[in-house]
Amino acid sequence: MASRSSHRLAAWVLAALATAIAALIIYLAISFPEALAERGSKIGLTHQILWLLLLLSSFAVRWRTSPGEALRNIAIWVMIAATIGAGYSFRNDFKAVGNRMMFELVPHRGQVVDNRITFRARESGHFVVEAEVDGTALRFMVDTGASDVVLSPADAQRLGFDLSTLKFTRTYQTANGTVSGAPVKLRRMIVGPIEMRDVRASVNGAPMNSSLLGMSFLERLTGYEVTNSTLTLIR
Repeated sequence: MASRSSHRLAAWVLAALATAIAALIIYLAISFPEALAERGSKIGLTHQILWLLLLLSSFAVRWRTSPGEALRNIAIWVMIAATIGAGYSFRNDFKAVGNRMMFELVPHRGQVVDNRITFRARESGHFVVEAEVDGTALRFMVDTGASDVVLSPADAQRLGFDLSTLKFTRTYQTANGTVSGAPVKLRRMIVGPIEMRDVRASVNGAPMNSSLLGMSFLERLTGYEVTNSTLTLIR
């Protein structure tokens, strides 16, 4: 009697699952007909249905020998499916949270929103921006008073420039006095969604704590703004 009751319960569970799956497929087909417009999508759906039927059949076989374990397995698979579905549904929210955490923990990476990227000021009040220059990641301090992008000698060497062959023919007036610079061209600079080519720059003749992101880059942007200790660069 107990075995017969178990078999009946298994049949009802399988029927309920099959009905729920069929109802879900019909609902999705009606709500999103464009998703099944292509032949590849229909084939993919067919494969998924066959896998579901195979899974249900394995549960039915397992139920005959161990109903409790079969129920536990069903519950586990339902939880896994629900978790995956919730993760997919809230993927944009999770991405936004991740971006916000990176913005706070690694401020020089910036936070990208559409065609702009925002940086938070350091405790010193300066903005530090990470850029990919000819395939190498460098950090720049933003300086609107610098007419060019200025590379420190160390960063210039990282980019492959031979300091001994450069011609330091430019003269710059800085807060620390007069310094010389060697004109160079940066083939490609990328900051978040912003990409520029053939950026005018110079290699500083004296050591520097940080390279400078000057006006030869900033003036080519659509715009930039500083608000509430944040810098926003607009492509």
